[in-house]
Amino acid sequence: MSTLDAKERDALRSNQFAYIDADGGEHGCETTRPDPSWPVRRSSVPVMERPTRFEHSRFLGDKRTQLVYDLDTWTEGTVIDDIVAHDVGLTFGPDTLAEARNRGYSLAAPGATRRHRKPRA
Repeated sequence: MSTLDAKERDALRSNQFAYIDADGGEHGCETTRPDPSWPVRRSSVPVMERPTRFEHSRFLGDKRTQLVYDLDTWTEGTVIDDIVAHDVGLTFGPDTLAEARNRGYSLAAPGATRRHRKPRA
């Protein structure tokens, strides 16, 4: 495992750190984690913030299009913001893709669109 000197660490952008602790401290190498058993999250894709109303759900369905969005991997925030603004979001119990498909929803892909229909419920 490589370590960074102070100059290399200062050159890093905020999204290149392995984790940020509760006090706002940015940690970039595994040796600085409080507990080495904690997983290190490294991603090249910026993580979108979840809507407050759906913060405990992974899959969010759009009643107008019958598409389900995986909030862990989805990066286009405008689509999710539109669902929340028009109050057409739906969560699933249990919160799985299989349950969403069981209700007739299909997984959304970036760039894929469908015609917006008026929700029945």
